[in-house]
Amino acid sequence: MSKPIVAIVGRPNVGKSTLFNALAGERISIVQDTPGVTRDRIYADCTWLNYTYTLIDTGGIEPDSQDVILRQMREQAQIAIETADVILFLTDVRQGLLDADSKVADMLRKSGKPVILVVNKVDSFPKYMPDVYEFYNLGIGDPIPVSAASRLGLGELLDAMAEHFPQVDDSEEDDDRPRIAIVGKPNVGKSSIVNRLVGEERVIVSDVAGTTRDAIDTTVRYHKREYVLIDTAGLRRKSKIKEEIERFSIIRAVTAVERADVVLLVIDASQGVSEQDAKIAGIAHERGKGILIVVNKWDLVEKNNQTMKEHTERIREVLSFLPYADTLFLSAETGQRMGKIFEYVDTILANQSMRVATGVLNEILSEAVAMQQPPSDKGKRLRLYYITQVAVKPPTFVIFVNDRELMHFSYTRYIENKIREAFGFRGTSLKFIIRERKEK
Repeated sequence: MSKPIVAIVGRPNVGKSTLFNALAGERISIVQDTPGVTRDRIYADCTWLNYTYTLIDTGGIEPDSQDVILRQMREQAQIAIETADVILFLTDVRQGLLDADSKVADMLRKSGKPVILVVNKVDSFPKYMPDVYEFYNLGIGDPIPVSAASRLGLGELLDAMAEHFPQVDDSEEDDDRPRIAIVGKPNVGKSSIVNRLVGEERVIVSDVAGTTRDAIDTTVRYHKREYVLIDTAGLRRKSKIKEEIERFSIIRAVTAVERADVVLLVIDASQGVSEQDAKIAGIAHERGKGILIVVNKWDLVEKNNQTMKEHTERIREVLSFLPYADTLFLSAETGQRMGKIFEYVDTILANQSMRVATGVLNEILSEAVAMQQPPSDKGKRLRLYYITQVAVKPPTFVIFVNDRELMHFSYTRYIENKIREAFGFRGTSLKFIIRERKEK
């Protein structure tokens, strides 16, 4: 079940990013010890009471003129309307109610999506409440006064959000068919891959980047097994605000990755791997999904006997945090190697569900420690007592040590490599939890 999406919409300088950080707190999703994962801080996984949701910051718009403000605000609001389950419409009590606020309120009202009107910068309720009442004129419900900077009024806001969160869809949780998310930048051929796998034109294919508007689920059968393909095609946009399109294609990827078991990261062979590909791959990696790197349009590349090796090396350089992910070169246009996708997916699914006996894991741990001494600090050496596997999807291991602070990321990676040498685990990340156990 994917998490509800909450998007923050508003004019520049009303405090969108401040509210984002206030609600996200320290739960902003950043992988600190993963080299190569550089992502804009535009989304965060948050919790409130028993709810978990994904918060989106639509900030970063600093237009030059009033006309551009209105156009980009419309653009931004429309994207939020399409993507979010709940929309937080943020206004500024000190600037007051502006005409641009009214125009966007009209759009949001017509969307049919739940909209919560938030009036920010209310640092003193007795002082500013008379000004808050002005925002009733927008006609989209009761304004909720908050001060994002001072953390005032956030509880009431969070309660209002939670009232609109969708009910859990038990049917999707009961559905045990493997779910494959096809992600990547606009116009890399995601829809063409879906169509080739399905064998019919289920998704609109065009040379215009982002032709498909919404993520589409398609069922496909291969060797008597059913799979669900999640096509995360880009956003359909007439204007050429490239940055915003790329920004929200990443958000689309977040929502699709949440629902998937295996993620196909599609890269255009003629363009190579990009920073945005790294961002999307980082999302899948940190969520512990199975990953296959798919290089599409391979038929358009001039080749010699070194071409595939050179492309692979460039991909490995940018996606250095995915050494476990295989790379498949194919062409959705000609069908070249398309049949191998399901072979890779089945292998990844098997590896994600693999369990290793505790005795075997501890033999590997003992050999690893004997081959490379654990680190020490100020005369105290790390001791590793015990390792056991506690979960699958992704395979998750708990290592008991004498001091967590001594368990450097590099040594955890060393243990991971030893486990991979023994069992492979191709296509899936491994998760390690370090627990401290005091010496007797």
